[in-house]
Amino acid sequence: MASSSGTSSVSSLLQNSGSDEDLLTLMDQRKRKRMISNRESAKRSRMRKQKHLDDLMAQVAQLRKENHQIITSMNITTQQYMNVEAENSVLRAQVGELTSRLQSLNEIISFLDASNGVSGVGDTNYTTGSFTEPDWFSNPMNTSFYLNQAIMASADMFQY
Repeated sequence: MASSSGTSSVSSLLQNSGSDEDLLTLMDQRKRKRMISNRESAKRSRMRKQKHLDDLMAQVAQLRKENHQIITSMNITTQQYMNVEAENSVLRAQVGELTSRLQSLNEIISFLDASNGVSGVGDTNYTTGSFTEPDWFSNPMNTSFYLNQAIMASADMFQY
């Protein structure tokens, strides 16, 4: 890789010093200087590459940690969701059962009211919970008739 300026400086050295040793020494110095410079440049390049690799490895570790935290959070949330769904299912079943019981009790009350001829006495709205007491509630002598009536009930009505 001799350039014209390198050649002219070498030729001027030849003319000035007249010694081949000086020329070889100068070329060796330049060659060593270039080798040292190349080595240092390669070393810096390797160091940059290693730093970049270390940074990427740290980023991978951080992302894996975040991914694990997200998966753990997602699993906890999914478990909580499933628990709430199970509880809602139980509550829906209880609402259905209680609605059925209320309907049965309303039918019993309607039957009792109809068999006693109590119509219009004691307005009852059992679905909303409002109740006006009929006169047979306040007179204990009239309750003997109701005590002798058969009431159909299932054992599971008394679980709660």
